[in-house]
Amino acid sequence: MTNHNRYNHNHHWDNHWQNPHYRRITIDQAMAIALERVPGQVVKAELDYEDGMLVYEVDVRTMEGYKYEVKIDANTGAVLKVKLD
Repeated sequence: MTNHNRYNHNHHWDNHWQNPHYRRITIDQAMAIALERVPGQVVKAELDYEDGMLVYEVDVRTMEGYKYEVKIDANTGAVLKVKLD
């Protein structure tokens, strides 16, 4: 038994995080896409695994002080959701 199996390690998860074929856009590209949708300043951006797919979650604060969460497909760059926080 390898260490990976002993700790219930998920190789599929590793492939998504480490293999560039799975992650098509960079976090900088995701932030630019989010800012196209919601003009303002990025206050947080992270890569997450949600509902079986990789998504970037980008929080943007507008000039008016509102904060939006923009979810972006990490493979395609498509905006999946824009939500007022």
